[in-house]
Amino acid sequence: MKAYVFPGQGAQFIGMGKDLFDHSSEAKDLFLSANDILGFNITDIMFLGTDEQLKETKVTQPAIFLHSAILAKTLGSSFQPQMVAGHSLGEFSALVANRVLSFEDGLRLVSQRAQAMQQACELQPSTMAAILGLEDNVVEEICASINDEIVVAANYNCPGQLVISGSVPGIEKACQLLTEAGAKRAMVLQVGGAFHSPLMEPAREELAAAIEATTFSNGICPIYQNVTANAVSDAHEIQKNLVAQLTAPVRWTQTMEQMIKDGCSEVIEVGPGKVLQGLFKKIDRQFPTSSAQLITE
Repeated sequence: MKAYVFPGQGAQFIGMGKDLFDHSSEAKDLFLSANDILGFNITDIMFLGTDEQLKETKVTQPAIFLHSAILAKTLGSSFQPQMVAGHSLGEFSALVANRVLSFEDGLRLVSQRAQAMQQACELQPSTMAAILGLEDNVVEEICASINDEIVVAANYNCPGQLVISGSVPGIEKACQLLTEAGAKRAMVLQVGGAFHSPLMEPAREELAAAIEATTFSNGICPIYQNVTANAVSDAHEIQKNLVAQLTAPVRWTQTMEQMIKDGCSEVIEVGPGKVLQGLFKKIDRQFPTSSAQLITE
């Protein structure tokens, strides 16, 4: 079975999407429509901006969404997914590609999500850290042992790589304890805040209202959502899981394992970079992966 997967924040680069804009009239129209919806020319930043401009959450998230969702649309009849998934932000791209959300609604939700997350980050200093070389349960136990600060497992990226999220003092304390417990690396990340943690609750509440007011349809194939790592097809259940996603962990390791268990035999990454292909290779070095390629007119 063929699976299409969609990357999340961190995959961005200057020039992303320019080939789509230049070689597909459908893509160009969608990019120009996105500029109107967002109220600023995101294409100027994506194609010709600086790294600093592109790193702003309100820019990064819509930019990655646009690259992925528009690339999927250019695939036309060759886009025949039997399962889809997206890493964090990438779940919105997957939902548009899977016809659960319209392109316009998907972009509006991503923009609202980015701004709500940015505001939540500004309420309390917080951060994330990548922990390498420890079993998931060891990381979970050490995070749970820190009672005076918020520290939780946030991104289960692949076996031996788990990102934790929380308050700045909590993350610093956790990194020290995890290093003492044998972690190969405990590296604080350069991110805006504690994504996928209880500290995102203000953003979750704001996004919940927008999601509940948006029309969702049943997909053309199952989507494996971050919150459950299981196949979901029902529109209402998809909405519920999407609301929970902001404060819940991204269960990507479990998602990959479940997709393979359910018959996934090939993965195609749709969007910037090859991060998700690399994570599948951590599960099985021989697993067939590739990047979606623009189909020109």
